[in-house]
Amino acid sequence: MSRAIRQDGSIRALGAMSGTSLDGVDAAVVETDGARIFGFGPSGYEGYTPEQREVLRAGLGQWTGDAVDAAGELVTQAHAKALSGFEGVELVGFHGQTLAHDPQGRRTLQVGNGAELAQALGRPVVWDFRSDDVAMGGEGAPLAPFFHFACAKWIGADAPLCFLNLGGVGNLTYVDPSFDKPEQPGALLAFDTGPANAPINDLVQARLGLPMDKDGAIAAGGEVETGALELFLAEPYFSRMPPKSLDRNDFAEMIGLVAELGDADAVATLTGMCAAGVVQGMEHCPKPPSRVLVTGGGRHNPVLMEMLRVSLDCPVEPVEAVGLDGDMLEAQAFAFLAVRVARGMPTSCPGTTGVGALVGGGIVSVPEVG
Repeated sequence: MSRAIRQDGSIRALGAMSGTSLDGVDAAVVETDGARIFGFGPSGYEGYTPEQREVLRAGLGQWTGDAVDAAGELVTQAHAKALSGFEGVELVGFHGQTLAHDPQGRRTLQVGNGAELAQALGRPVVWDFRSDDVAMGGEGAPLAPFFHFACAKWIGADAPLCFLNLGGVGNLTYVDPSFDKPEQPGALLAFDTGPANAPINDLVQARLGLPMDKDGAIAAGGEVETGALELFLAEPYFSRMPPKSLDRNDFAEMIGLVAELGDADAVATLTGMCAAGVVQGMEHCPKPPSRVLVTGGGRHNPVLMEMLRVSLDCPVEPVEAVGLDGDMLEAQAFAFLAVRVARGMPTSCPGTTGVGALVGGGIVSVPEVG
């Protein structure tokens, strides 16, 4: 790896993310020493076909079996294709695809074989980031907060702020940039806010054969059913103190709450549920944040963004407002975390996953020679 290490100690690392929205593989390069960001490199995206998404859907919620094996093989192959075109990187962070997540049972499953991927790419691959955290009693999620802390430093933030990722599941990172390191008590608080795009995607796929509510067009034509929203917010998850995390399908009954509504009202109500979960979560912030920077696909939904803006007491903006790439932030995070793992640095702490001690989870697989 020495050829990729610069005088400032940074490594040019490539990260990949296949999220719970099941849309495809994001890939992005970050130059980092595991503590600071020195620059961002090229990025790319490899979308899943409808047939591939069905293979992944078949494995959701499963721990073993043929569906899990098929999903794992697909994920490895898709990442080998998505990551093969990048030059000048010597370390890869591979998150894999989460099929099941049960931190209370001390187990989590991200499929995809990092050792096979290392062999295919001819580069070291860091993978299985979550298992050690969960085994030590942590939630195993979210894992991007240490990267969010570095991003706050990168943009020169001087007041507490939040990064809000609206992918399949929503998660919030509160960052206090007055601290020197992310693992210091008080520097970070992170947790899943609730479902985000996943139930919306599932509903429009089932009813309309569409992969998503593009640009919030369906929700814009509907109204939020307040009774369903109140039932949703009565779920015990929202009264739990963070850190806390969710499986993609933990709120599968949400679709049942809107089953009798028309398409537009159903999608508007699910969108309102996503926003309401975020608003509830913001109450846990130690100090009022100066702004909320939104990443993930949800930031492209003007209906959802407006719901957040009218409900929160601070500016709500896409991360592009500060020069970051909201489509690639998660992939960049796993490039950053890969460098931390390779250098023996922690990737989670009590404030991010509730784990009892600092944890640097991950397996490093090196391609065999000859």
